[in-house]
Amino acid sequence: MYRLCIIGLGNPDAKYQGTRHNIGKDWLIKKSSQFFKEFTSKKKLKSEIGKSHSDEILWSIPKNFMNESGETVLAILKSTNISTDMLIVIHDDLDLNLGDIRIKKGGGHGGHNGLRDIINKIGKDNFIRIRIGIGHPGNKEDVTNWVLNKFSPDEKITLDRVYLQFAEIFELICNDQIDKAQKILHTN
Repeated sequence: MYRLCIIGLGNPDAKYQGTRHNIGKDWLIKKSSQFFKEFTSKKKLKSEIGKSHSDEILWSIPKNFMNESGETVLAILKSTNISTDMLIVIHDDLDLNLGDIRIKKGGGHGGHNGLRDIINKIGKDNFIRIRIGIGHPGNKEDVTNWVLNKFSPDEKITLDRVYLQFAEIFELICNDQIDKAQKILHTN
């Protein structure tokens, strides 16, 4: 019986690996390597999945594109005992400066198409989000190109440092100590 499902948002094709929009997926894959060797494809869940913490935590990488992430989340909810408040979605956030991380329970989609699709498909927005700042290009017209571009070498250095903060509070998140994790992240 699962007590938590962690989902890393991104696009499936290799050409998107390392892009701003895929940081949720990329960080999920990086962190998962501490707990298991590889993900298994589950057609029914429209996802690559893994399990950790005595099979109590389900890890998911949607196999569909970002804007269709809700299909995977809905399939997981229908096939497991997981409720929406047991979901953690890791995703990029334009509204945060590069390297800022915030944890948020519930709330709207904030213009993020992956979150929008999840909320539309499951009908609730009470899941937990781990928001990773990717910065904003400055103009709304440049957003699509911005999120599909890769990080510069200097940005990667910043993100590697910030990933360590995320890794440090990960077990707090897994143990439902969200408030404690927020306090650590939000005061840095």
